[in-house]
Amino acid sequence: MSASQHSPIAAEFVDPLAPVLIQGMTGRTGRTHSQHMRRYGTNVVAGVSPESDVAGVAGIPIFRNCAQAVGETGASVSVAMVPPLAVLQAIEEAVGAGIRLVVTVAEGVPVHDAVRALDLVRHAGARWIGASTPGLAIPGRLKLGFLPDVALAPGPIGVMAKSGTLSYEICHRLAGWGLGQSLWVGVGGDPVKGTRFADVLPYMAVDPQTHAILVIGEIGGSEEEELADAIVTLGCHKPVYALIAGRSAREGVTMGHAGALIQRGIGTIDSKTRALTAAGARVFTRIQHLVEAIAGDFNTATGDRACG
Repeated sequence: MSASQHSPIAAEFVDPLAPVLIQGMTGRTGRTHSQHMRRYGTNVVAGVSPESDVAGVAGIPIFRNCAQAVGETGASVSVAMVPPLAVLQAIEEAVGAGIRLVVTVAEGVPVHDAVRALDLVRHAGARWIGASTPGLAIPGRLKLGFLPDVALAPGPIGVMAKSGTLSYEICHRLAGWGLGQSLWVGVGGDPVKGTRFADVLPYMAVDPQTHAILVIGEIGGSEEEELADAIVTLGCHKPVYALIAGRSAREGVTMGHAGALIQRGIGTIDSKTRALTAAGARVFTRIQHLVEAIAGDFNTATGDRACG
């Protein structure tokens, strides 16, 4: 799929032409990644920094608050590059100003803040990607966050991932086989989050540019089991490939992500594997086996694909 053949369904999830504001833009992270996003093609139109006297960054105007930024630029998407304890306030301000999609990248957002944020965005009818996420992308069109360009390529695979690092590695390898992404959503590994696997599936299941779905999960919680239920309920017949990380994790010990916690047998790799397999997905525990299976099914040597 070329960059011009963007997915109409992915555009329903996030408009690739949407005007974007960056909260915390005058900080080091905000300055750096706002320019990376803009160079990628993202329509970054404003920054927000309540305590800064900077008028602009790289030609992008800076406003004191989201309401001013939205009023002047019509921004409908926010990427909040603020510290974890400032995430709830950033979401409140963004949604209060009419922002429809908020992406938050900070690790370590308190769970009670995430609970309040989730309630807030649901009542507002907005979408939240986070608490912690590397972002999302429609490759060749839009990048929100800091997904690495080297792993992004337009293509037929819809990607939803808890782990940023694993998704970078897998997507980079698949891109080397000529298999890019139609939509890439980093849902993050927090126990309380704005968007879960089952929320992304309805878009990928009907998207004509998405020919297969790649799920990068991990032990802990019930998100993969929820996805398995959704696959069956929706009657999704597209090939689903899943990598479940964390086989060596001990019960009661958090492994990496706050949500990667097994307690009393809940959230085990076996329970997730059983649920996804029963729903028709192919489940892997090694990256190489996963990549080889996808590449083989798409028959990349001849350019044909074995999925509909």
